[in-house]
Amino acid sequence: MLMTFKVRVLKAFIFFFITLCSATSIAQTSPIKLMVGFPAGGGTDAIARLLGDQLSQTLGVPVIIENRAGAGGQIAAQALKNAPADGSVLFLSHDHTISILPLINKNAGFEPAKDFLPVAGVASFANGIALSASLNETTLDQFIQSIRTQHQGKASLGVPAPQSVPEFLVKVLARQYKLDLIAVPYKGSAPMIADMLGNQIPAGVASVPDFIEYQKARKLRMVAVMGSQRQTILPDTPTFTELGIKGFEDLPYYGIFAPKGTPPATIQRYNDALKKILEIPNVQQRLVALGLTIEYMSSQKLYERERAYSKNWARIIAESGLKLE
Repeated sequence: MLMTFKVRVLKAFIFFFITLCSATSIAQTSPIKLMVGFPAGGGTDAIARLLGDQLSQTLGVPVIIENRAGAGGQIAAQALKNAPADGSVLFLSHDHTISILPLINKNAGFEPAKDFLPVAGVASFANGIALSASLNETTLDQFIQSIRTQHQGKASLGVPAPQSVPEFLVKVLARQYKLDLIAVPYKGSAPMIADMLGNQIPAGVASVPDFIEYQKARKLRMVAVMGSQRQTILPDTPTFTELGIKGFEDLPYYGIFAPKGTPPATIQRYNDALKKILEIPNVQQRLVALGLTIEYMSSQKLYERERAYSKNWARIIAESGLKLE
């Protein structure tokens, strides 16, 4: 009788072990969807595809990039909130969607601290202003002077999303130089840059990763960037601080997020993988070439960074007098 009981226990343990191994195997071989809140062809998309390829190699599973463009990343963020919390869906986002949108839109449809789990921070970057290469002006001061003397103090500048950091930067420039500057919002940087290249708008404000390939090809000319020091990849481009425009020293970030409820072990597994990926020399070179400063952050560090960034921008937005939607 005792032997029968032991056999039953042994069979139950073997069944449990096989089931556990099967579940683990499924989790390790199921595709991962990495969502991006902006169109293909932009800086965020390029970063996602690089990291997605490396994640696939590191984890041994397919990683599919899904562009959920629109509303400054809001559509993708809402999709992440409603995604299964099993590690099958991740979201690569920068500061605008995660930190800024909830501050300016009462009905954003998501609350980062409540609905998302930070997985890992991957980089910081700078926003900046770029001019069409067809313009004669080669510096921000020359561009401002041209607006004042040749265009009656009025000009339109493109921004990748409405009520974004680039749009606030346009507002600051208008106030600093006492000009009538209009921020023209686009659905991402790619269509904005297309209009800049086609001379539909003379200038735009977006991230260095969005502009850098066109800067290298001399199709656009970056004339000022955020940050407390110049970007390594743009040593000849001054910061706004150097030009006397204060308040844009704190750099935005890129991070990867998962739905709330994703198991801690899964979050840690992805974090460990991304940490290793960011240590690969070839990956470092490619990210720097995209205009990023590599900045690995643990899940907790990314959480702290996002909260501090959100607090800082809550103050800036309040000082701007912007009325919430």
